[in-house]
Amino acid sequence: MRAVGVVLFLVVLGTVVATGARRWRIPAPSLLVLAGVAVASIPGVPALHIAPQTIALVVLPPLLYASAEELSLRDLKTVWRPVTVLVFGLVLASAAMVGALAVALTPLHASMAFVLGAILASTDPVAVTALGRRLALPSRMQTLVQAESLFNDASSLVLFRVAVTVAVTSGAFSPLGAGGEFVRLAGGGLLVGAALGGVVIVIRRRTADPVLETVIALVTPYAAYVVAEQSHTSGVTAVVVAGVVLGRSGQRLSDARIRLQLHAVYGVVVFLLETVVFAVIGLELPALVRDLSPGTGWWPLQAITIAAALLALRVLWMLPVSSSLTPADARHSWPVAAVLTWAGTRGVMPLAAALSIPLVTDSGQALPGRPLVLVLTTAVVVLTLIAQGLTLAPLVSRSGIALEPEHTAREEAEARARLARTALAHLDAQSGSEITDELVLDRVRRALDARLQQADEAAHAPGGAGEAGTHLAAYTALRREVLAIQSTELRRLYDEHEISDTTRREIQHDLDQQEIALTDDAR
Repeated sequence: MRAVGVVLFLVVLGTVVATGARRWRIPAPSLLVLAGVAVASIPGVPALHIAPQTIALVVLPPLLYASAEELSLRDLKTVWRPVTVLVFGLVLASAAMVGALAVALTPLHASMAFVLGAILASTDPVAVTALGRRLALPSRMQTLVQAESLFNDASSLVLFRVAVTVAVTSGAFSPLGAGGEFVRLAGGGLLVGAALGGVVIVIRRRTADPVLETVIALVTPYAAYVVAEQSHTSGVTAVVVAGVVLGRSGQRLSDARIRLQLHAVYGVVVFLLETVVFAVIGLELPALVRDLSPGTGWWPLQAITIAAALLALRVLWMLPVSSSLTPADARHSWPVAAVLTWAGTRGVMPLAAALSIPLVTDSGQALPGRPLVLVLTTAVVVLTLIAQGLTLAPLVSRSGIALEPEHTAREEAEARARLARTALAHLDAQSGSEITDELVLDRVRRALDARLQQADEAAHAPGGAGEAGTHLAAYTALRREVLAIQSTELRRLYDEHEISDTTRREIQHDLDQQEIALTDDAR
């Protein structure tokens, strides 16, 4: 009952804080962490201890899956080189730097210092997606930070497992063994995720029941994670790959009603899990601090130093990356590098990794330094979520690289106008046909003309009742045909890089709603 009460409390706390965050235009993850720290600091509040398996198995899979589904595969192809550099080079450099700093600044042994470095080496996909959801970043920049956070897990997980093995067994580090471990984890996770994604595609093509589709969508990330972990590969990598594969194919696997239902259900699931997990991060810090042994009172300064060093190193790596993103205008390199650096926050993944550190060594003795590693990890996570989270939006707006609202609105309006013109051209080709009634054609044409006029006005602006009898069936059939043609045109505009992924999703959502309205009117 206590566990149920804690979960209900976290949901209520998260809902209240998230509501306030939207009203005050503050990133919800940052405010949730602050609220968690404040609540845990109240005298008499019991300490909160979450099992690492709870976060790794219950919370992470659906959040990672949702983030991977949002990743634009088209834009990913344009940034895979800098993403590869960050996934390998920056992770290794960050782990080495944090390990060296921990040896110099803390009482941690070298092996545990490297464990800390491996934990904090990678950015967190859950935090990056949650913080970047409301930012108007250009599509390539958004894809870069999101893809980096999703795919750097394999390299950091290999480093973490090697470091923990050395710390627990006092064994020696083997570069060849680490390379084999990476191939097994990353390669195996990729194969499991791709295979499971293929199986789910086959199943969903043969399923038209909205309830079954929703269950399959909710079970898929958990299945990918469990199968990969049981195969001794990377469960996180498997979830990410499955999400990317199914996100690319989702449009062709289900109809409008199912897509809208999945969108609503996953929106609720992601909201609840994000609010709970970010509140947990804040609630855990005071309890972990109370468990520290004497002689570790300098941990706040140590955590601030490590967080600052990670930012400085990230700036150095992002400068050449930003130059590759803005080759035509080198003046934008510094603003782009600053935004890319500030967007790379730590979050749920490092906390789950730190909590999974064994309690004892192979000899049965308590693992020295584990409490300090937990405190430093959580403190760095809290610092990045608060400091970077609260200042990321102002930094983006002042950098001059954010997309203006007028730009996004104009792109969407122009795309809608293109779709309306494509549909009208199809109707003109149907005119005079014996198959389609002229009255039906005229009604559909008038509806499209109205939408085209609205779209044209929006694109160039500065800064009904059902039909009875056979006409209703004919009208509904023709409108469905027109919507299908518009969906095809929308995919073409996206595939040919004429619109962004955000615009594609917005317009497809509107087309799905129109199709559902037709179904409701026909009943």
